[in-house]
Amino acid sequence: MSGDRPKHVVGIVGGACAGSVVAEKLAESGCEVVVFEQNRRPYGKIEDGLPRWHAKQRDMEYRKIDARLDRPDVHFVPNTRLGEDLTFLDLAKEWRFSVLVLANGAWKDRELDDPRARDVIEKGLIYQNPFVYWFNHYHEDDYEGPRYEVPPQPVCVGGGLASIDVIKIFQLELYAKALRARGVEVDLYEMEHQGIPKYCAEHGVEDPAELGVRDAILLYRRRVEDMPLASPPKNASEKVLAKMPLVRRKIFDKVQSKFLFEMRTQVIAKEVILEEGQMKGLVLVKTELEGRKVEVVEGSEHELRAELVVSSIGSIPEPIEGIEMKGSYYRFKDWDTGEYEPLPDVFAAGNVVTGQGNIVASVEHGRFVGEHLAERYLGLTGDRDLSEATAKGEAKAEGLAEQVSEAIAQKEPLPAEQVEAILARVRARQQELGYVDYATWMQRHGVAPLEA
Repeated sequence: MSGDRPKHVVGIVGGACAGSVVAEKLAESGCEVVVFEQNRRPYGKIEDGLPRWHAKQRDMEYRKIDARLDRPDVHFVPNTRLGEDLTFLDLAKEWRFSVLVLANGAWKDRELDDPRARDVIEKGLIYQNPFVYWFNHYHEDDYEGPRYEVPPQPVCVGGGLASIDVIKIFQLELYAKALRARGVEVDLYEMEHQGIPKYCAEHGVEDPAELGVRDAILLYRRRVEDMPLASPPKNASEKVLAKMPLVRRKIFDKVQSKFLFEMRTQVIAKEVILEEGQMKGLVLVKTELEGRKVEVVEGSEHELRAELVVSSIGSIPEPIEGIEMKGSYYRFKDWDTGEYEPLPDVFAAGNVVTGQGNIVASVEHGRFVGEHLAERYLGLTGDRDLSEATAKGEAKAEGLAEQVSEAIAQKEPLPAEQVEAILARVRARQQELGYVDYATWMQRHGVAPLEA
């Protein structure tokens, strides 16, 4: 690292899959790269969106991200959140980077339609992102976040792969509690790998129903055959399109038989049930389908009582002061290149563009997710290798890096004093955090050992 000659300096917000790939490619092209990360670690949805049973895949992806960021021309700035520790407009204008790249992901959950739901968050209602974060971290000695208990017959509102993650967490927690009550030392990873029926049988419970668990319920507004568990490729033939409902049903049946949850289709959560400031369930309405259109059946309202509801109806970028929005998304000039419309030399990469929080669904900018890939993600095959999925996401980020390189090529390098001024601000923030270098920081703040 040096600021003694003209250079380009690129700022990147977010250090996970997309951000780290862009950082590596631009550093290789001769840029100084500053990566601002909101968390202690840069692993993003790989750490906090993928449930922790993806242990081997997570470790593999961690090492790839580490290799991209642990280099002298990449300056890592942890625990620095856009909108809190830094303002967007200050970063985009006053820091005077050659280019700024937003790779800060999709961390805001879509809200339930009933506006009263906002009053009962953490009071019977939890959204998917904090719930999965809790599951991934509650076993850590230094975890200081909210503590949740999974009560009998919890409810998940959703329908995609992320909602399957939630329902699996429900079931694993419920059956683990029941088995521990019988004196069984439970290994959550092994239970997830084998499936609940097989795991119970190996521990002397031939029929899981003997445990008296009140299984979790998954609610979906369409049919099982419509669930976004697998999607066709672009320009798919009529034959392939006709096969997709059967593929989705096949995947669903496998995961349901392995984890024993209850499924209720063609219902929508119309209202939350409030009692003494707590959420006690949902008022549901039935739906009718006309092609892709979902129509509510008038007069079909009915109650579903539940002590816990987790909503998993999608993730969108977090609103950040200074970033202009168009609906639920940032204002992009070009969704393919990720160019931000209101300001020049600002780009975006990864989930912040796609608005998809699920790794498998978003890695390819929302393109084809095959049957085999979904089954690997869900642990329905013996091989949970997701490298094909992450490789496509990395390829997309590499394409964005090329777009940024082309934009940089049209600009004059920054004067040496401007380069040094930026890097001096970076060093000041790092010193404030006690950051010396990437390797030392990660030794101190690395991932906790995976435990059951």
